[in-house]
Amino acid sequence: MTDLPDKDKKEGYVRDLFNTIAGKYDLLNIIMTFGMDSRWRKYAVKRSEAEPGSQVLDICCGTGKITLQLAEQVGEAGHVTGLDFSQQMLNVARSNVAAAGLDKRITLIQGNAMSLPFPDHSFDAVTVGWGLRNVPDIFTVVQEMMRVVKPGGMVVSLDMAKPEIPVFKQIYWLYFDWVVPFMGKIWAKKRSAYHYLNDSAKAFLHQKELTQLFQRAGLDQTSYHNLFGGVVAVVEGRKP
Repeated sequence: MTDLPDKDKKEGYVRDLFNTIAGKYDLLNIIMTFGMDSRWRKYAVKRSEAEPGSQVLDICCGTGKITLQLAEQVGEAGHVTGLDFSQQMLNVARSNVAAAGLDKRITLIQGNAMSLPFPDHSFDAVTVGWGLRNVPDIFTVVQEMMRVVKPGGMVVSLDMAKPEIPVFKQIYWLYFDWVVPFMGKIWAKKRSAYHYLNDSAKAFLHQKELTQLFQRAGLDQTSYHNLFGGVVAVVEGRKP
């Protein structure tokens, strides 16, 4: 099993990892989640309260899947900015955006979630999907998300969680320990990358703990919503 990188080495490690698997990332997500990932993203977008005309930021946007769903939500009068530090993931995102015909509604930029290149109170909502567990300091990133969202706006995270249902959780972790890395080896030719994704999911905060971190960062109305038995969770908070 791959050991997780030290905090000071994590940024470069994760960037290289996602640059390597970018081309197969979307396909593997569909296979590994049995196609449920789209439904989970749709729920996260709903919780963001993005509406026609909203200006929304999607950090760690990867291949742009949440970004695209947000763009559909905000309509022609709104705009979505997607930010990621992996150039190869952004290349795939640009192809996805172009294929959807949403170039005018979406701006994709390369940047670091630890230091967002935007003024305070810039966006109506800020989202992150499967990104917080890959950053060097989760608290710093959540603080940055809160900084750039407008008062009253939502900060929303969709990520792996900790199932709590007896038997189901044992079956889930068995699947994640053995099947996910195997699929990574077969389809992405990068078994070690999917060992990292497995290890990072196990090391990630419990959804209750992440909710408490959102609260410590200064967000109000913090809560979490388990999806598919707690395999993934949406954690949210509102800027005062």
